Amino acid sequence: MSLVDQYGPWAVIAGASEGTGKAFALQLAASGINCVLIARREQPLIALADEIRDDFAVECLTLAIDLSTEQASERIIEAVGSREVGLYISNAGADSNGAKFLEKDIETWHAFINRNVLTTMHCCHHFAGLMRDRGRGGILLIGSGSCYGGGNFMAVYTACKAFDLCFAESLWSELRPSGVDVLYLVLSMTDTPALQQLLADKGQAVPEGLASPGEVARVGLARLADGPVHNFGYDDNEKGFAPSSPKERRERMLFVNEMSKAIFGDNT
Repeated sequence: MSLVDQYGPWAVIAGASEGTGKAFALQLAASGINCVLIARREQPLIALADEIRDDFAVECLTLAIDLSTEQASERIIEAVGSREVGLYISNAGADSNGAKFLEKDIETWHAFINRNVLTTMHCCHHFAGLMRDRGRGGILLIGSGSCYGGGNFMAVYTACKAFDLCFAESLWSELRPSGVDVLYLVLSMTDTPALQQLLADKGQAVPEGLASPGEVARVGLARLADGPVHNFGYDDNEKGFAPSSPKERRERMLFVNEMSKAIFGDNT
């Protein structure tokens, strides 16, 4: 089954201007899926949309939106309109601060939470509801190994990633009976412009062996139907950098789901 048949004709990619977001857009367009490309900077989006239209003859809608604003999700939903979105990919979540919690004003962290948590949650609520009603669709949240625990210089970043991890697992459990796939794709260090810029700002060299954006996108799309979690670079039964393997987390979620049914009377 093709991605179009499996999920639908349109994909929304938040954080599509570069890196893994751009790689997702190119691979989805190559499979015949029309793309809604979202990022803060307009010119990279326009250039990517032109490339996609020329190479793959699919439709592209570009939305230059700052995902850290409170109005971001409302603007996305309004612009997408009645298009049938079968895939929602949340890829905008890099930490360009590289700072301890008290080294930044609280407004910086408010904006970071908006981008990483609230905008994602609002968009998932809208698009997943429509997917559930249609009986097909996919939600793919791009995360980080920092979701598994806190760390120096990463207080808000790790907290947001942990929220997204648990949120994705719960959505997976809730939407499975409706034919909607959900995956939290946990990345290690990936060769993106955002990471390169952060390292340059800190005077650090780019390490060897980084994951490529193209491979991240390929694995994410291939693993989407296997949710709720995949740790990039490891098999389903390997812990790798995590405290438990994706297989173990899946089994735990299925157990929690059965416990929830006993309490709340959910027969699905």
